[in-house]
Amino acid sequence: MKVSIITVTYNCKSVLNHCLDSVFSQSFDNIEHIVVDGGSTDGTLSLLNSRRSSLSAIISEPDNGIYDAMNKGIELANGDIIGFLNSDDFYADKDVISKVEKIFKKDLSLDGCYADLIYVDKRNINKTVRYFKSSKFQKGFFAKGWCPPHPTFFLRRSVYERFGKFNLKYRIASDIDLMMRFLEVYKIKTLYVPQTWVKMRMGGTTNKNFKNIWIQNQEILSSFSKEGIKFNIFSFFIHKIISRLKQFLKH
Repeated sequence: MKVSIITVTYNCKSVLNHCLDSVFSQSFDNIEHIVVDGGSTDGTLSLLNSRRSSLSAIISEPDNGIYDAMNKGIELANGDIIGFLNSDDFYADKDVISKVEKIFKKDLSLDGCYADLIYVDKRNINKTVRYFKSSKFQKGFFAKGWCPPHPTFFLRRSVYERFGKFNLKYRIASDIDLMMRFLEVYKIKTLYVPQTWVKMRMGGTTNKNFKNIWIQNQEILSSFSKEGIKFNIFSFFIHKIISRLKQFLKH
């Protein structure tokens, strides 16, 4: 079984090596690592070229945002399983992909799996800032502000072939829209694994300022309306706020 890992980059030279090392050092060896760069100008491409022997594919060209780049990665992927690791993220240990492969191999009816994620300090990756503990999916969870941490979300390639890729209408929340569609609308079979699989540096696109957080939530609610997901705005935000507070307090 082959696992495709897609990393999307744009001017991320300062943190990219750590991400690449994280994939390269995995104990599971049948990994296809695809990097889709948005046309970086900070030396990212030179770094990627210097590591070309450990990468399966490198694209560097302008794109229509992060989700357009992710869709390009999906189109290139040949693996049975597809996962995403952002350029400023890294796996919690060297056995993460091995665990993922065993999960899918054990249950051939399984469409996807996901786990927990830890946010770490941007300058000190040994310092935990927020613990994103997920849970087993139940119908209606997304309307309560729930979603799995996307970098831990692995799917069979066939799921994308059946149900489509990221909707480029959503500039910040397309990952949440995609997971919501797959779980709530298409009812794919997933497994929650109560383990930390990914560590993420604080300061990503979504959480870098209140404007982006506001836009993301508007996109999420728009996605709900489009897909016919019933929700109460008050309940959505209350549950989401409580969930986030728990994540910051847990660490």
